[in-house]
Amino acid sequence: MTVHNLYLFDRNGVCLHYSEWHRKKQAGIPKEEEFKLMYGMLFSIRSFVSKMSPLDMKDGFLAFQTSRYKLHYYETPTGIKVVMNTDLGVGPIRDVLHHIYSALYVELVVKNPLCPLGQTVQSELFRSRLDSYVRSLPFFSARAG
Repeated sequence: MTVHNLYLFDRNGVCLHYSEWHRKKQAGIPKEEEFKLMYGMLFSIRSFVSKMSPLDMKDGFLAFQTSRYKLHYYETPTGIKVVMNTDLGVGPIRDVLHHIYSALYVELVVKNPLCPLGQTVQSELFRSRLDSYVRSLPFFSARAG
């Protein structure tokens, strides 16, 4: 099992942070375009799920999978979206995404007066702690890359 990449979006679709670990294939387009496509897809899926669900969904859209990867989604009440792509063997990771948001993003970026909100995260401490955390996950495999 492995982690491919992670996106962190604000409520307006701005990609605040992007990391990748075991991503084998690149999109072939500039990263900014990839971020727009990812956010647009998330917006559409979230809207589709909320409109088509036969029940009132408390958590809404949590994940989807293709034949090659699984996309995990976590949205905060403030509109921050954490998206992690993994291989198919990874189960639900809502707690992992919540930890990335609350213990890393909030503590190291939001509460840091030197980090301007609404802009790409420039904090090297955030980047290194995020990398360490993801590499420590039981489903992160060093052999996958």
